[in-house]
Amino acid sequence: MELVSSSKAFGGSQRVYRHDSAACACPMTFAIFLPPQIEDGPVPLLWYLSGLTCTHQNVMDKGEYRAAAAANGIAIICPDTSPRGEHVPDEPGNWQFGSGAGFYLDATQAPYDKNYRMESYIRDELPELVERHFPVDMTRQGIFGHSMGGHGAITLALKNPERYASVSAFAPIAQPSTAGWSRPAFEKFLGPDEGRWRAYDATLLIADGHRVKDLLVDQGTADGFLDEGLRPQLLEVACAAAGIPLELQMREGYDHSYNFISTFMAQHIAWHAQRLAKA
Repeated sequence: MELVSSSKAFGGSQRVYRHDSAACACPMTFAIFLPPQIEDGPVPLLWYLSGLTCTHQNVMDKGEYRAAAAANGIAIICPDTSPRGEHVPDEPGNWQFGSGAGFYLDATQAPYDKNYRMESYIRDELPELVERHFPVDMTRQGIFGHSMGGHGAITLALKNPERYASVSAFAPIAQPSTAGWSRPAFEKFLGPDEGRWRAYDATLLIADGHRVKDLLVDQGTADGFLDEGLRPQLLEVACAAAGIPLELQMREGYDHSYNFISTFMAQHIAWHAQRLAKA
């Protein structure tokens, strides 16, 4: 594992690492913020999954999470959104598929199945690496994300409730199996059998019996993707039918950008901190 950069922030340390990934069959990069409380022992870990077109860098530069993470004594890890490299299949110019658009799933269709194994990377490989190298308490993990990353966070939490004690999202893609910007990616990654898509659709996972204790979602009312791509009302209906407590906060006038995310980032981290303290 190669240390790419390290700098002090809010008494803690913001670092970026690169490593060879077996799951994605290419080098992968991730960022991790370690709060000052690591000097007293292992701290809880919160995963942040970024959205389409992003890398680990976007939330580092614009997410404004470090002050809240330091105040609450939580480490935050920010993985990349997809495999990358000249030998990784891609569609240059298509921002909704390929590089930057891994959708946090394990592809089953050639030629993408060799590299696009983001679910296995986030769920299995990267946690093992983090546990070996950093002073974090793997019994206290939460997960959140934005847009495509919000979709990934919710689906991973639904399928692994014993792993993640808390889950929240900013403007998640609520039902990617029917959204126009994710359906083409699902077909390329997973094939035409839509039954296989259910494992990566929050609303359908809930319908199939998967559960989380509760869920926090923030959504801007001025988000240009709200009506056709995100559709939080579908998640609201699914959670109500399943008895999952959902706190859906519709934020008047906010859009899809990191101006929106950074505004409510501290509230999300505090929300996770309360639940991780009880885990």
